[in-house]
Amino acid sequence: MLNHLRLSRPHSSNGKKPTQRPKRAGRRGSDTMLPLIIIGMGIVASLIEPKFASLDNLTNLARQMMPLLIMAVGQAFAIISGGLDLSLAAVMSLAGVLGVLAMAEYGAASGIVVMLLTGLVMGGVSGFVIAYFKTSPLVVTLGMLSVAQALALILSGGVPIYSIHAGYAQVVGFDDWLGIPVMVWIGVLFTCLGAFLLRQTVFGRYVYAIGSSTSAASKSGVNVRRNIMLVYMVSGLCAAVCGIVLTAWTGSAQPVAAPNLTLESLAAVVLGGVALTGGAGGIRQVVYGVVILSMLSNVMNMVGVSAYYQTLVIGIVIILAVILDRLRDRGQEG
Repeated sequence: MLNHLRLSRPHSSNGKKPTQRPKRAGRRGSDTMLPLIIIGMGIVASLIEPKFASLDNLTNLARQMMPLLIMAVGQAFAIISGGLDLSLAAVMSLAGVLGVLAMAEYGAASGIVVMLLTGLVMGGVSGFVIAYFKTSPLVVTLGMLSVAQALALILSGGVPIYSIHAGYAQVVGFDDWLGIPVMVWIGVLFTCLGAFLLRQTVFGRYVYAIGSSTSAASKSGVNVRRNIMLVYMVSGLCAAVCGIVLTAWTGSAQPVAAPNLTLESLAAVVLGGVALTGGAGGIRQVVYGVVILSMLSNVMNMVGVSAYYQTLVIGIVIILAVILDRLRDRGQEG
């Protein structure tokens, strides 16, 4: 029990306290600067395009934000634990295809369960290989990307599946509750659940401990292998939930659905202030990053920027996010 209480402040072998707390303190600037950036972007966007601040557009922006937000939460778990997950968009596509095929035979509820199980299984396989064979998360999840994408293409015949359950598509994709779209409620729910897991549970403390130092966490009594596997099951589950939302919203199961969403989730997590080296950051920072990227995309759509240039801008943002992460680390070292 004492080991559980000490995990947030493990000691290194030289007797000094770890750098986890300074890392968190060094990134508190994101909690001040990013909200100001979001407010500034909102003001500038409203001046450029007055319709940006309309209720209809803000509702549409919230809908657009949810798939990225849900996926970024899963990506945050992987990165905070010291890894990353490049297979999220492919797992999302596979979950959508399997879920829609199951719906045609057994109904909407069964299809949703199949989607969730697909995410858990694919994430569990990635986590098992990473944890028990001590392999690179980048290589393993890249391989899982190919496996999941190939399975989605094989099962769908390489074409989108439009015969989805009408009630499921209507409720999840377009209905609202208390004036707020159901898909927004789903995104907010999973975001709050992710924040609770990271900050209020023993599992969350294990994730931070593993990301800070795998060896120190192991010496403190943490079952590192099991918890790494659980981390990737969480990220896979988030990919599946993203598939549930996106499939309902688009009205189809795409075998190659939103392939850039994985990189955008990575950019959002790092842009928000989560350390690429692991062990620092939180869901609040992820929300900041998602809001910035979503607002940027929304404004470019409203002013008629070509999709090609939008892809260029997102790529530049990813590079700048990595540079910003490195500058944060240098500032902490200094």
